[in-house]
Amino acid sequence: MSKRSRAVAEVGILLRRPNIPRTINKGAYLLCADNTGAQVLKVIQVIGLKQRLRRQPAAGVGDLVAVTVKKGPIDLRKKVMHAVIIRQKKPYRRPDGTWIAFEDTAAVLVTPEGDVKGSEIKGPVAREAAERWSKIANIASIIV
Repeated sequence: MSKRSRAVAEVGILLRRPNIPRTINKGAYLLCADNTGAQVLKVIQVIGLKQRLRRQPAAGVGDLVAVTVKKGPIDLRKKVMHAVIIRQKKPYRRPDGTWIAFEDTAAVLVTPEGDVKGSEIKGPVAREAAERWSKIANIASIIV
């Protein structure tokens, strides 16, 4: 039997990120799927990402990203905020063998601790994002 690394043993198997392709690059525009008033978000950084030197930061479903609001109310614009990606267009494979893809790529504005700023989410939420962020799962209408 192989020895588990200390990091996996401490964090637990549920918090490990599934093999979802990172297809949302820095600079990408996303739809905002909550009722905060923001409509379009721009990704400026992926939080907690450690990767190779000079590689563009990229994110996938369930990742926490730093964003700015490009279309929405004046009080939300020109500020750095946090968001969690809840849908992506690029198909990805789940461990049970099914493939899943959504019509659009969308995110939800959250606080740095993970509390959702809005009170409802429009459209479906990927199961991977709902498992990782329980506050998002609580207010999601549909989890796919």
